[in-house]
Amino acid sequence: MCKKILALIMISVLFVFAITGCGHDNNTSPAEPVQEDSADVLPSGNVNLMVWGADEDADLISQIISSFTAEYAGQANFNITFEPHSEANCKDDILGDVLNAPDVFTFADDQLMALVASGVLKKVPNDSEISSRNLAASSEAASVNGVLYAYPLTADNGYFLFYNHKYISDEDVQTMDGLLAAANKCGKQVFMEMTSGWYMYSFFGNTDMEIGLNDDGISTYCNWNANYTDIKGVDVAEAMMRIGTNPAFAATSNAGFPAGAADGTFVAGVSGVWDENAIKEAWGDDYAASKLPTYNVAGQELQMSSYAGYKLVGVNSYSPNAAWAAKFADWMTNEQNQTLRFTLRGQGPSNSNASSSGEVGNSKAIKALQEQAPFSSLQRVGGTYWDAATTFGTAMYEGNPSGKNLQALLNEMVTAITGEESTGDAEGAEVTEAVSEAATEASSTEEAASDASTEASSQESTEASSDASSEEISSEESATEASSGSSENK
Repeated sequence: MCKKILALIMISVLFVFAITGCGHDNNTSPAEPVQEDSADVLPSGNVNLMVWGADEDADLISQIISSFTAEYAGQANFNITFEPHSEANCKDDILGDVLNAPDVFTFADDQLMALVASGVLKKVPNDSEISSRNLAASSEAASVNGVLYAYPLTADNGYFLFYNHKYISDEDVQTMDGLLAAANKCGKQVFMEMTSGWYMYSFFGNTDMEIGLNDDGISTYCNWNANYTDIKGVDVAEAMMRIGTNPAFAATSNAGFPAGAADGTFVAGVSGVWDENAIKEAWGDDYAASKLPTYNVAGQELQMSSYAGYKLVGVNSYSPNAAWAAKFADWMTNEQNQTLRFTLRGQGPSNSNASSSGEVGNSKAIKALQEQAPFSSLQRVGGTYWDAATTFGTAMYEGNPSGKNLQALLNEMVTAITGEESTGDAEGAEVTEAVSEAATEASSTEEAASDASTEASSQESTEASSDASSEEISSEESATEASSGSSENK
């Protein structure tokens, strides 16, 4: 009997579990691809990955693919192919055809926001690990609102000063005036592409004026024409023109900075790590590098700033092999492969260990870039910035050949950048001025009305007095006539 009761109980329990197990929601729709959920699952079988990168990276990526497939051999059947592609056009080409875009791709950090907004990039699965092994600034460049969306790859897309120790001393390079004086003394020149918005930023970036992207991620805000800041736009324009017209300064070169350094034209120049090998070859043991100098503006020495750029690796969230794509991006950006990238391509690592050891740690260019880092900013501007900046920078370099008022030139540049008319006044100042003018006009109108009223009142009083006087005279005449008539009757 007990066995029968126990059997009935077991059947009932199994029935309940069967019903519960079938109780899922049949209306639940599949979620959008989320990289962080799938990255923990590494499926076996055939894994096809397409990788985009710069054409110059072909040999490097080939070695990275080989080491990756060797590391994970036996876990899947890998078919990883590399396709050369412009990093500058990466964002536009991916957004144009997301579903057929590569699984893994390298791109410049200024494209990050658009790739995140479109959903192509999702939060990096092992974000804490990735952030901790890279320079803080590079992780910041790969993040939006504190969330890491890409893998830092390089931290060298910035600029600093190269100089020839044969002609220029370490003391000379502390200030722009000292640098130009030393170059003048030996009949040489200092090169800096002031006519490019990339380099022109160095004059404005460390002032209390601002430039950046609006919340739409497309349009740009800018107040470089400000006349209410501690250092005004006109102050910077005057300083740029003074430097630009110095005979020891050059902003353009048909042959380029490395060629000018090699033929003895330039003894110093502002550039980046991409020119290090050429400069070392040109100047040999006299090659040196440092942060940018200060420049004199509004009666003070101000440290020149710079734009800093980073290369990042992104994983397409729509990839059918997103988990393995994330694993490859992780491998591609580790210490070992960032060191290899520096060896083969001369690009500075974002990995903290790689950037301070071996050949990388001995690079004068990398050291100079790190010295400049505290005075650098991420490039966050819209497309309207570049032509406007070039026009203004060229005018300053050429000594303002148009003869226009500097404030007017600044206003034109800022208006072109922002798409909004700007006079350089503080926000609300134009409204206040308009209100003041309206009040003044109203006051003048009131005064005019008051004067008219007074005049009318005076006129009425005069007319009334005149009428009264006329009546008196008429009465007197009537009285005289009456008196005369009375005499005659007598």
